[in-house]
Amino acid sequence: METVKIGADVFFVLMGAIMVLAMHAGFAFLEVGTVRRKNQVNALVKIIVDFAVSTVAYFFVGYMVAYGVSFLAPASVISGATGDLFAKSGFDLVKFFFLLTFAAAIPAIISGGIAERAKFFPQLMATAILTGLVYPFFEGIVWNGNFGLQGWIENSFGAAFHDFAGSIVVHAVGGWIALGAVVMLGARMGRYKKDGSVIGIPPSNIPFLALGSWILCVGWFGFNVMSAQSLEGVTGLVAVNSLMAMIGGILTALIVGRNDPGFIHNGALAGLVAVCAGSDVMHPVGALATGGIAGALFVWGFEQCQNKWKIDDVLGVWPLHGMCGLMGGIACGIFGLEALGGMGGVTFMAQLVGSLIGVAFAAIAGFVVYGVLAKTVGIRLEQEEEFRGADLSIHQIGAYPEEDLTQSGR
Repeated sequence: METVKIGADVFFVLMGAIMVLAMHAGFAFLEVGTVRRKNQVNALVKIIVDFAVSTVAYFFVGYMVAYGVSFLAPASVISGATGDLFAKSGFDLVKFFFLLTFAAAIPAIISGGIAERAKFFPQLMATAILTGLVYPFFEGIVWNGNFGLQGWIENSFGAAFHDFAGSIVVHAVGGWIALGAVVMLGARMGRYKKDGSVIGIPPSNIPFLALGSWILCVGWFGFNVMSAQSLEGVTGLVAVNSLMAMIGGILTALIVGRNDPGFIHNGALAGLVAVCAGSDVMHPVGALATGGIAGALFVWGFEQCQNKWKIDDVLGVWPLHGMCGLMGGIACGIFGLEALGGMGGVTFMAQLVGSLIGVAFAAIAGFVVYGVLAKTVGIRLEQEEEFRGADLSIHQIGAYPEEDLTQSGR
């Protein structure tokens, strides 16, 4: 029976890894549907190549930084905190695969913010640094107890910082790093007039944007539910809370966003981002409220960024992942309380302090990494390249080659 249990856990975590891997197609199509046609190929290539670079960086460096497990040894002696990685039907190996897909979400999040004007290879350098060093450093602190921060929070505020599926560790960290990248890059050409007024750039393809949102929504149930990492630990509460938060985000984005399809489809994602942290401890009504707040927060944050603060975050990844992730980490300490129908085991102050530490770390890291790259190798396309579009400037082909040939008269 023990062998069957181990095999079942391996399959369970593997399915979770595959579902989160599929979410990267969602990231890709969400970006493809939002950017202009001249940048669609670049969006697709960035996501898949970023995943490849993330895999190499996390395999050789990042996983060791987070969990102290190194693959740089003969197979017969590779071991980690749980023993031989080749034992237990390779459970620890599929655990690496699962956690890798989380790490690779960091550059996938950033990609949407820096779209249409970022150089290709400097972004791959940033991806390697972020998934090899920056993200795993904070991941290990929260999910592996590194450096004693969790112990300090528990002793000081009555409970450890709780982030079941990554509202802070993945989404807020990715979103606040992206803020640094977006600010260092500056706005796209022609986005703002000299008087500061905004020039509208509508999404290029609403069906692709919607497809990306749907893929992400479906994959998110692997992201959240499979974070239990064993059949024994899985609970339907996480699934229902994820559903309710998604619905809450859709409905408030519909109302606050005044029927805008971009807001509606991103509202679903805002709710899912926010519920990650407390999806295992909230009451479903609390999850619905969390998602509803997140949907409204995303719409407000996106409009503030674009219209008031002049932060040209193309997909709104800082409002979506950064702001809503921060809100979700804090909301876990409210709606997870037994007094509000939750499972308990969390405190408001632990969640507030842990969440603020996470976003401060990520914001500093984002400005440092992209600031250094901007000063050394440059991170922005030349004006002519940006005007021409990243597809032709970087990849020498557009999303619709036959139409390009017809329009050029060939």
